[in-house]
Amino acid sequence: MDGPDRVAQAFADVPRAHFLPRGARSRAAQDVPILIGHGQTSSQPRSVADMLRLLDVHPGHRVLDVGSGSGWTTALLAHLTGPTGEVLGVELEPDLARWGAANLAGEGMPWATIRTAVPGVLGDPEHAPWDRILVSADAGALPEGLAQLADQLGDEPRDPGRLVLPVNGTMTLVVRETGSLVTTHHGHYRFVPLRTHPDAPS
Repeated sequence: MDGPDRVAQAFADVPRAHFLPRGARSRAAQDVPILIGHGQTSSQPRSVADMLRLLDVHPGHRVLDVGSGSGWTTALLAHLTGPTGEVLGVELEPDLARWGAANLAGEGMPWATIRTAVPGVLGDPEHAPWDRILVSADAGALPEGLAQLADQLGDEPRDPGRLVLPVNGTMTLVVRETGSLVTTHHGHYRFVPLRTHPDAPS
């Protein structure tokens, strides 16, 4: 099953409702962001689908999910990589990281994990390179963050590393191939700001 159909299947097999606060689960089908606490949201499903299609995840990929929140995007990515892959979600808010990890555990995907992000460290350079990196927060206020994350991408010639993130409201795809970066832009979206410290303004 190719790209767009695989994303649609992931959405069907990983219900958003499993990753929402109990009182918000009846709104899971609405194509809107939904608050999940700590100023964070479960992103609009249409936006998530667009990002996943740009990311182009395949079975066996190693994927980093920056700003994993409730764990929904981590689970969707794990569905796309399958058990031969590896997915790590990092979340700056410890309470959200614990809740997201518990939500993820209920999906039976042991090749995917969520942990609390290290304050001041963007992504997970220690375990790089990553085949794919997804960022569900806007890096507009943190332009150096894009370079930090791009450095964590692999550059396998047959499968260049891909980074997808919103920058100043514009969905941005960065492809790393043989040491060079190619950046393209793919429409306008709204996301919460990307932070590297839990006490940073949102």
